[in-house]
Amino acid sequence: MTRIDVNGTTLGIESFGDERAPLVLLAGGTTMLSWPDGLCERLAAGGRRVVRYDLRDSGESETGDPQAPGYTLRTLAADAAALVGALGGGGGGGAPAHLAGIGVGGMVAQVAALDHPEAFSALTLVGTRPVAPGPVDPDLPEHDPATRRRLFARPAPDWTDRAAVAEHAAAGAEALGDDPAAARALAARIWDRTPGTAAPVHLANQIGLVFSRLDCTPRWRERLPGIALPTLVVHGRRNRFFPVGNAEALAREIPGARLLVLDAATALPASAAGEVAAAMLKPS
Repeated sequence: MTRIDVNGTTLGIESFGDERAPLVLLAGGTTMLSWPDGLCERLAAGGRRVVRYDLRDSGESETGDPQAPGYTLRTLAADAAALVGALGGGGGGGAPAHLAGIGVGGMVAQVAALDHPEAFSALTLVGTRPVAPGPVDPDLPEHDPATRRRLFARPAPDWTDRAAVAEHAAAGAEALGDDPAAARALAARIWDRTPGTAAPVHLANQIGLVFSRLDCTPRWRERLPGIALPTLVVHGRRNRFFPVGNAEALAREIPGARLLVLDAATALPASAAGEVAAAMLKPS
């Protein structure tokens, strides 16, 4: 892992594969660990240079005040384009990159593809939706009410207590239909990478609530038909947080988009790495 200065900030990145190979850039949701190690390794084995990165205020990236972020969703989109350039692609004279975003990182990726199309050659959107955090459009399915109650009725852990945070994540995964053991291990890895000991910083890394405080205007859903990049939309059939209708809307509104529905819930399971990598590597 290393850090790189782009767009007025410092982002934490991790690279897999041959640095001379075509670039696949994976935007975290919010940390890079949202992308399973196995998927990164399979993409690299398929002849790609894979770089996953932490969004601002997460992981190894620059941390300011997660409770009052001094940037917007469009800033995060510009970060992605600047990172491609700094890594030798996009406007930097090299080939543009395949951009992939997961969860809230998928929202970043949509706006990046719309605002900076010259930086990217393809787009993959995993477990996300075409609108910002908050109330959704009437035609989009909202969070499952029972799951939402289970998630948000729980008392918060001591975010500075590694074991408590890991158990909180495991319980949340059970409510979402994900693997509690995998969620427990992932939360511990994220906790270990979190700089400092401040509870708001740990909260931002674990839950990503900083995203709900961002200025996400203007809306971008109406612009989706303008995406000219080959696009793959990946979603779990059992996703209770962003039900699959959100993915169907993305695939319907982005011209020529392919939809891959996994037998999965909210998280991208390690067991799906081969199927997702094959779909991402398939020529458009």
